[in-house]
Amino acid sequence: MSRPLWAPWRVEYIRGEKEEGCFLCRMFAESTDRENLILLRGEFCAVLMNRFPYNSGHLMIAPYRHIAGIDELTPDESIEMDLLTARSISVLREVMDPQGFNVGINLGQAAGAGLEDHLHRHLVPRWVGDTNFMPVMSDTRVVPEALLETYDLLVTNVEAGRSAPG
Repeated sequence: MSRPLWAPWRVEYIRGEKEEGCFLCRMFAESTDRENLILLRGEFCAVLMNRFPYNSGHLMIAPYRHIAGIDELTPDESIEMDLLTARSISVLREVMDPQGFNVGINLGQAAGAGLEDHLHRHLVPRWVGDTNFMPVMSDTRVVPEALLETYDLLVTNVEAGRSAPG
């Protein structure tokens, strides 16, 4: 018996009007961190959840400055981006117990960047067996937890600095 699988958050992205300007710059200028899924604000960069995740706990680390390339980062931005990535991995390990991670940056449209002009690093927790036929057959991903539930789970741990490196 077939059963429908609902992923209603995806239709907002697919059908919705694309925001003019940079959504990261807008969110960083606002003070509504929970609404914008910003988990942590550093001095030069922030950690935020991907609103259209590949997996539960899919995070992005981005500098506040609107730059497109790694080669444009200042040394301080580069160091903080790496430290926030390491801190986020530690928190995700503690809170969600993933078995691996994909960490990467898509530079340019040809590399798959949906947002080309504002550099951001993706951090995707992975579990054995989390990839199945859904993305291949129907461009649908099964994310087992609501975004704000994941936000609430992660934000307390990130703010507390649990498992912070060094």
